[in-house]
Amino acid sequence: MDTGSDVVWLPCHPFDCILCEGKYNPTTIPNPNPINLTTATPVTCKSRACSAVHHSLPSSDLCTIAKCPLEDIEISDCNKYTCPPFYYAYGDGSFIGKLYCDELSIPMSSPTLILNNFTFGCAHSALGEPIGVAGFGRGTLSLPAQLANNSPEIGNYFSYCLVSHSFDTPRVHRPSPLILGRYTMDEKIGYTDYGYTPMLENPKHPYFYCVGLEGVSIGKTRIPAPASLRRVDGRGNGGMVVDSGTTFTMLPLRFYETVVKEFDKRVGPVYKRANRVEERTGLSPCYYLDKGGSNVPQLLLHFGGNSSVVMPKRNYFYEFLDDGKVKRKVGCVMLMNGGDEEESGPSGILGNYFQQGFEVVYDLEKKRVGFAKRKCASLWDNLNQH
Repeated sequence: MDTGSDVVWLPCHPFDCILCEGKYNPTTIPNPNPINLTTATPVTCKSRACSAVHHSLPSSDLCTIAKCPLEDIEISDCNKYTCPPFYYAYGDGSFIGKLYCDELSIPMSSPTLILNNFTFGCAHSALGEPIGVAGFGRGTLSLPAQLANNSPEIGNYFSYCLVSHSFDTPRVHRPSPLILGRYTMDEKIGYTDYGYTPMLENPKHPYFYCVGLEGVSIGKTRIPAPASLRRVDGRGNGGMVVDSGTTFTMLPLRFYETVVKEFDKRVGPVYKRANRVEERTGLSPCYYLDKGGSNVPQLLLHFGGNSSVVMPKRNYFYEFLDDGKVKRKVGCVMLMNGGDEEESGPSGILGNYFQQGFEVVYDLEKKRVGFAKRKCASLWDNLNQH
């Protein structure tokens, strides 16, 4: 489930996945094998969906690629020619697929929700993407967008609550709930309300959920964010993407350096830097926590709309045992250097590690993203009792 992309796709038989070893454990997935298409219908080259998946390429060009004769293109009679295969890339993988339509049923809802003419990608080859993705971005082919065509109350409002990244499967006893539509206030007794921040429109990357990051506080020191994180310019550069499909939170180089320098100023005098761990993991700064409990400063994110989110320590400071010659407890800041501000595209990413233990809501009608502290396993249990 990925809010940073806008295509729903599945691996189809025969399926070849490159560099996918160790990417997932097939026993954790109900139906791990590639599907055999039996009732699905290929999407035509003249459809809007075909144009959307090919980055708005005109249907005349797509039908030409599909070998529709010129006389048929001129009279828009290419219905028997299918949409050409498309290429789709993520930050750490990619796939080539073809578009199909079929009936989609969501049996976990009550009553069972059925979508006719649901459009999805069918991939026969992928790189580093072994099990398919449900794109939840703002594009027309995403699952929420297609839901909204039939049921706006469901497609235009959804949330999820990510259980802890414990990296220890036996400790994860509940899945992370994904909630389509609103749930009633009776089920939220004792829950804090959301803090909302407005979505920023991005003309170049319209499928991203971009928000403005105004600053970061380390302890009582507030560090203002650069303009590139606070807004999106007319060329689609800037802003922070809320992305369920990316692990780490990334900040532009100079701002990242300022934030971790302030963190190190407070933690460095207490704990020794774990330089070897930094070299091996790519995380920085890291510290040996030999003096007992980790005394680290609080971290807050300040978003546009006067919304501030207090981060739990486990979201931004990962503690683990280093498997060196002598096992030592280590803690690392879970922020990454996102590169120069001058690079095109979004300036920052709010990854899923920072989103642990929050219900993150996407209100597409009011164009805002909300955050509320939750016990996600308890939320799962509470919702399933109703």
